[in-house]
Amino acid sequence: MTSVALLVLRVVLGLILVAHGWQKYFQFTLPGVTASFEQMGVPLAALVAPVVATLELAGGIALILGVVTRVAAGLLALDMLGALFMVHLPAGLFVDNGGYELVAILGAGAVALALAGPGAYSADQLIFGRKAAAKQLVNA
Repeated sequence: MTSVALLVLRVVLGLILVAHGWQKYFQFTLPGVTASFEQMGVPLAALVAPVVATLELAGGIALILGVVTRVAAGLLALDMLGALFMVHLPAGLFVDNGGYELVAILGAGAVALALAGPGAYSADQLIFGRKAAAKQLVNA
């Protein structure tokens, strides 16, 4: 059941992050996100905005598919850590006040996937699991 739990976590977390990345690209637009980041005091906002938007969109897709899961999840955890300390922490817990509850749970989910890996129902398992199994047979 652990692989089912990891699949659920990957898909739900991935969908939320894809939505946020999509929103940054197509609803707010990159110039709008850059301006927002500048207003929030994010350093190098013109560089950070497209990196964050791309990471959330592509990283979310990677989580859904379970491809390069540990890397994507680790980068997304750093993204959420940055959002926590640069923007949301001073506003308290609740998201309706600009607080950190959403970035905290997204970050925690990303850390869990970075540590646990994608589980059996993933592209990583299809690609790397077979290579690992074949390597074990050769070394036996």
